[in-house]
Amino acid sequence: MKEFKLPRLVYNWVSLAGVFVATIAGLLMLVLLIIAFIEDEVNPYFGVFLYMVLPPFFLGGLFLIPIGMYRHWKRVKRGEVVAYPQWPYIDLNIRSHRNASAIFFFGTIIFLALGAIGSYEAFHYTESVAFCGKTCHIIMKPEYTAYQESPHARVACVSCHVGPGAGWYAKSKLSGAYQVYATAINKFPRPIPTPIKDLRPAQETCEQCHWPEKFFGSQQKQFDHFMYDSANTHWPINLLIKTGGGDPSTGQTAGIHWHMNIGVKVEYIHRDEKRLDIPWVRVTDKKTGKITVYQNEENPLTEEEIKAATPRIMDCVDCHNRPSHFYNSPDHAADMALLKNHINDSLPYIKTKVVKIMAAEYETEEQALNEISKFINDYYRNRYPNLYAGERASIDSSIRGIQQAFAQNIFPEMKVRWDNYSSNIGHFIYPGCMRCHEGKHKSAEGKTVTRECIACHTILAQGSGARAAMASTPEGLIFEHPDENTGEAWMEMGCYECHSGVQP
Repeated sequence: MKEFKLPRLVYNWVSLAGVFVATIAGLLMLVLLIIAFIEDEVNPYFGVFLYMVLPPFFLGGLFLIPIGMYRHWKRVKRGEVVAYPQWPYIDLNIRSHRNASAIFFFGTIIFLALGAIGSYEAFHYTESVAFCGKTCHIIMKPEYTAYQESPHARVACVSCHVGPGAGWYAKSKLSGAYQVYATAINKFPRPIPTPIKDLRPAQETCEQCHWPEKFFGSQQKQFDHFMYDSANTHWPINLLIKTGGGDPSTGQTAGIHWHMNIGVKVEYIHRDEKRLDIPWVRVTDKKTGKITVYQNEENPLTEEEIKAATPRIMDCVDCHNRPSHFYNSPDHAADMALLKNHINDSLPYIKTKVVKIMAAEYETEEQALNEISKFINDYYRNRYPNLYAGERASIDSSIRGIQQAFAQNIFPEMKVRWDNYSSNIGHFIYPGCMRCHEGKHKSAEGKTVTRECIACHTILAQGSGARAAMASTPEGLIFEHPDENTGEAWMEMGCYECHSGVQP
């Protein structure tokens, strides 16, 4: 059997080190690729290692081989080692040259094939939900957890955060480079600030699936609340929400989606970073060209402030600002858990206790879950000993429901809570619609931005028990506050001025 030989220039420490590194990295990549094709689901760090860590080592090893050969050839020219021909040449009549040529030729084909597959897989892996949500586990845990419970749970993160096209892909990766650096040195904000300033316009992302001109009619939705009394009284409100929309070419636009630049263009100027203080609004009728400017009478902008500002064109995310990463308040989380029977509503004052323990401050999630268990057990053991002895299984089940609600909505390590991320949909515990519809924005002609409830929704039914009511006219019901002690005070203020996500 003939001895396998390579060109003598390969036999130097640098080239041999390159051969060793490239061989080990290549074998590991091959094994991991096989595993990736076989397994349906793998750890996110598996992909990072396969597509981001190993390829640089493989390429580096390959580059070391010619570098070592060149350095060795230079040493030959200087007479530091045994002389070789003045310049490397290929003679296929020489066995070592044939071997080297065959290795180079077939190795190049294999390398290009693996490189193409690896690049393709690397691209798709960096676009995957697992990469976005699980790689930086602590940082993205709140967003990933909320996303899994959202209406967009089957929509990839990049569909909204990046969208189609190479330009925004490159921009997102450049932005991601700093995020990797910030993560590596533990230099990232807690919580992550919003809104994201360089987010792609909603018309290029949201409207790929949601077409405002094709929205018509209204949507019926029931909001389920439980009161802070011993019986945890259920108080549902059934609304007909006037979503509206329409196409100006076939009919007049109306409803909430009137704002979506269908028949008009809506622009505004905000004072704060979170876009909650909106003192100036401009509406341009696209058909007639008429422009109407509304200013907050109590706190208007000066002419200098208006000239210095750049009005923002209103789009989807100005209202739907938490479409996939919504963190429920303790009040709402408790309502949902009670509605789903994850928490037993027959336990006296359970709604009150759930909201209190969820709203407390904690350093870690583990501490919070332990405190929840201890607090609920201690309360019923001390206050209702007979009930505690007879309903232990129900109490334990309810504790698990509370812990689950907490873990899905509050993340102490990242300081993520409902009060750090306001939602602009509605106006219950955040200003939302009332940023403009509080009755304070007037035009020069004296026209006021409406504050009427019926402009956006009609109450079909509300209340329970003896106070249950159902609409008998198209105008619907007048809102009745569950707490009779409030009288008509609620009519003079926004809901969010009393309701903050915890017990009012």
